[in-house]
Amino acid sequence: MSSRVVTFLKAQLSAFLGGLFDFGVYSACYKLLHISAPFSNAISGGLGAVVNFLINRYWSFGSTQNSVGSQLWKFVIVVSGSILLKSTGIHFLVDVYRFNFLFSKLLVELLVSLGFNYTLQRFWVFKANKQ
Repeated sequence: MSSRVVTFLKAQLSAFLGGLFDFGVYSACYKLLHISAPFSNAISGGLGAVVNFLINRYWSFGSTQNSVGSQLWKFVIVVSGSILLKSTGIHFLVDVYRFNFLFSKLLVELLVSLGFNYTLQRFWVFKANKQ
């Protein structure tokens, strides 16, 4: 299997693990703490991002040649954009169109994670320096 495919699969596993953590926090915030769906998503997204950053840096992309700081500020920008896109999508699906909160979360997560997060993480945040 090519190294690009392996990297993609590792990144997807990392996103899945971060997503499981995110879903747990999202559900707890929404159902137990009665926080709105968009704000529950912002909280869970921030915490899930920490898990995802660590797994991606050390395992998925193996990108430790660059400083944590140089990657972290880029990652924060990507996560901020991701949370904004996801929270907006969830707001429309849950609050406006009255879709199920978990279905909405799953649909928006898939779209944003594959189309936005992976692309920016692979080619900007964890991009290897050419020697």
